[in-house]
Amino acid sequence: MNQKRQLLFLTLLAIVFLLLSRYAWSGLQLAGTPVLFSFAFWGLITGSTFLLSYSVLQMEKRGMDRLFQVSTHLFLGLAAGILVFTAYLLTGDLYRLLAGLYFWISQGHFFLPDRHLYWIFGGYLLLIGVLFIYIHGIRRGKYAYQIIQHRLYFEDLPEAFHGFKIVQISDVHAGSFTNARAVQKGIDLINQQKADLFVFTGDLVNHRAEEITPWIPYFHQIKAPYGQFSILGNHDYGDYVRWPDDLAKRANLQQLKKHHESIGFRLLLDEHVEIQQEDQSIYLAGVENWGLGFGERGDLDKALKGVAPHAFTVLLSHDPSHWEKKIRQHPSQIHLTLSGHTHGMQFGIEAFGLKWSPVQYRYPHWAGMKSENGRYLHVNRGFGFIGFSGRIGIWPEITVIELFRKTT
Repeated sequence: MNQKRQLLFLTLLAIVFLLLSRYAWSGLQLAGTPVLFSFAFWGLITGSTFLLSYSVLQMEKRGMDRLFQVSTHLFLGLAAGILVFTAYLLTGDLYRLLAGLYFWISQGHFFLPDRHLYWIFGGYLLLIGVLFIYIHGIRRGKYAYQIIQHRLYFEDLPEAFHGFKIVQISDVHAGSFTNARAVQKGIDLINQQKADLFVFTGDLVNHRAEEITPWIPYFHQIKAPYGQFSILGNHDYGDYVRWPDDLAKRANLQQLKKHHESIGFRLLLDEHVEIQQEDQSIYLAGVENWGLGFGERGDLDKALKGVAPHAFTVLLSHDPSHWEKKIRQHPSQIHLTLSGHTHGMQFGIEAFGLKWSPVQYRYPHWAGMKSENGRYLHVNRGFGFIGFSGRIGIWPEITVIELFRKTT
């Protein structure tokens, strides 16, 4: 996003946020608001808006530094609370409007009832609840690793691979980690799954190769008898920060590739490997990042060169839009594609049969397993986090996929 578009977006965001805040204030002040509270409220609103705008405009130069993290978390927390409170307040105001219309129709004059103080206090309680959930997401949710298990059945899976177990993580974003004990807990959970094959589907860092350096000893602990394999994600190329020159940017990418090797990951760059067991084989292919709006680098045909069109193939491709646009209709039978990228936006609902996140308006399939014409896509919700240093409702994921041969 160039600076003019950033300025336009931030201006529109500020206008909407200030209007919502003004509406929320019209309800908050009914409960009695001392002058000090008024100054504090509007100071937080205007201050958070300014800090967010400044940190976003400086992000290319400064990256996601401490100022960026503080400003985004402050703004998101306030915005979440105000959005919920205004929605609650609007519900009450719509009821008042309907009551006024009823009076007008039944008695011939329009009468708008006052806002009831009990209703406002209910909004206060809801606002406190939202802020509690938000704080919990920052303190605990970002490291609340979940094991997600899937069993897939294929008629053409080689018999030797019946029960073969693949463990996947994605989107580590090591530059965001601050809690070594929590990360170690995640690594231990990965190893407890006893994978036959381990795969990582991109975004090892936020921007710079150096971010993974202190975490190499942790991820180096991950082992699987048939190997540990990885690919690059859109953040790994260093596209979102300013470099002194192209040489520095390329050097950063080369260093990141060496870090994959230091961890013990075999990085697949538009290539494939043959996994053999009892004289039978499956193929694991990996492409560089290919994503709509995030760089279409990957060369799928190159990655599959030399693989028979109907050989059993698992593909690592960071962005699920690649599956939608290229993979699902590709002439080669790609049985299973493993992706990440979306994070489930680190916010949403997956409970009681509901599955919703704002990211669904950008990606038709943003988390979990999907199948079409005998081909599967799995989108991992991410191991780490970026931007918002937390998770609410969409927890960090360790995926366990077991392959079985379908018997008639």
